[in-house]
Amino acid sequence: MLFRRKIYDKLLEWKRRSHGETALLIEGARRVGKSTVVEEFGRREYKSVVVIDFMKPNRKVVSAILEHPDDLNILFTEISLAYNVELHERNTLIVFDEVQRCPQARELIKALVADRRYDYIETGSLISIKMNVKGITIPSEEEAVGMYPMDFEEFLWAMGDKVTFPLVRRMYDERRPMGCSFHDTVMHRFREYLMVGGMPGVVKKYRETRNFGEADIVKRSILKLYRDDIAKFAKTGAAKVRRVFDGIPGQLAKKEKKFSLASLGRNARRRTYEDAFLWLADAKVANIAYNATDPSVAFALSEDDSTCKVYSADTGLMIAQSLGDSTFTEGKLYGEVYSGDLGINEGMVMENYVAQAFSAKGRRLFFYSRYDLDNAENRMEIDFLVRHGDKICPVEVKSGKYRFHSSLDKFRRKFGSRIDEPIILYTKDVMEKDGILHLPLYMAPLL
Repeated sequence: MLFRRKIYDKLLEWKRRSHGETALLIEGARRVGKSTVVEEFGRREYKSVVVIDFMKPNRKVVSAILEHPDDLNILFTEISLAYNVELHERNTLIVFDEVQRCPQARELIKALVADRRYDYIETGSLISIKMNVKGITIPSEEEAVGMYPMDFEEFLWAMGDKVTFPLVRRMYDERRPMGCSFHDTVMHRFREYLMVGGMPGVVKKYRETRNFGEADIVKRSILKLYRDDIAKFAKTGAAKVRRVFDGIPGQLAKKEKKFSLASLGRNARRRTYEDAFLWLADAKVANIAYNATDPSVAFALSEDDSTCKVYSADTGLMIAQSLGDSTFTEGKLYGEVYSGDLGINEGMVMENYVAQAFSAKGRRLFFYSRYDLDNAENRMEIDFLVRHGDKICPVEVKSGKYRFHSSLDKFRRKFGSRIDEPIILYTKDVMEKDGILHLPLYMAPLL
């Protein structure tokens, strides 16, 4: 395994608990490292592992799946011969990699699990896109888990730093300030992470070169891959999906950050673009946040799906998008962003990072937005709403110096009985002031 990934522990837990009674489905965007971590898991935890890559599958194995689904012995014989691997009962892992390319293999999971000879992991992108589930029965024996770009702690591990984040976690648990020197050091590494992002191929290139420009080349190749996927798999809706995808940085650069369909064309309507938003979410290349118009712990009950914010699944990729066709011969522009001399909107970078951190924890994203022409007290914008037990935690993201938090104050007055603890994520150290917990942005994954 190229880098240590937290999902490895989830794979271990599944193996220990399942005993072959379920298959594990790992969903994630292209290039987040699904295949790498699963193959390494198979090598370490089983006597043998077979990875069947449906992007370039063995013809005889696919034929056995399609033509002999009722005779698993034929399938296992073809797998063993095609990949020159001995299969060991209860000690072999068979991986269906990019299983969305062969829906019949996914449907066969029910029979394979019932057979109980081997363990199965499926990986896939665009898993729930309609064309990839058409005509098949989704097996109830699947357990699904999401895989996301590397988070800040995983990035630190990749850079050889196993010390920093445990200390950050301890300070968070104890609500203690980090101290000026330590905080500045962590913020320096945090900005480095934001610029690079969490795609393993990009992190690998940066670790080898310590050059933002070299890392940017890899990022742009991933963005091209995503655009190619849109053209290939979104079919008749590809043009709309592409417009939304390319519009993410520009929409986040606005003050309110809500996605404006008017920017896509004078006649753009929500009903005609709804599938485009869902496609990007299903492909795991975007995180969608919806307005909870009457915030309570059951956010979805007041979800306004006509008002949303669209974030990139990886902040590093979003920065590459936002800088457009600028050249990076010496990584100069990235260096300026890294040092704080931003040529782009820092607020959108920080808010995108928080959305990414919350999504990686399995949270659905909600915000609160209300505009009232007649009563200023009802005009407010809260960046994120997080559930804490049976209470709401409103979260504001501040990228730089600020003097007021008027929206947060209004929200507390209006919904005080529902609130557990208001939080501001910002660039400074841990502080509690005016009944608000202030935390450094790099602590967002700990909420």
